[in-house]
Amino acid sequence: MAKILIVDDSPTEVHILRSALVKYGHSIVTATSGEEALEVARIERPDLILMDVVMPGMNGFQATRKLSLDPEMKSIPVIVVSNKSQETDRIWGIRQGAKDYLTKPVSEATLIESVRKVLGGSGGR
Repeated sequence: MAKILIVDDSPTEVHILRSALVKYGHSIVTATSGEEALEVARIERPDLILMDVVMPGMNGFQATRKLSLDPEMKSIPVIVVSNKSQETDRIWGIRQGAKDYLTKPVSEATLIESVRKVLGGSGGR
């Protein structure tokens, strides 16, 4: 299945997302900040990135924008998974390059459906 990078500074959120995705055969790598996400994405070349927004240092919107502008990484799709639930947040996330925007707490069914949709139904590799 797919290699998915989970970017979140909350160990609890990482655990919840990882548990749901591993059940469906995905392999997981993690980062706890926007800066670390850029480094890990460059090294690991994930099939998909799940990006939190509110993190210390570079936030998820900034990291998503940097990824979408980087010639080497712009093909990696990003799904924002955030506590920020305003419509303006969703619109801003999509404008930064995200392919989807999910609001926490996200159900396992919604997460898996979004992952499948963004990866084109194949689940990745």
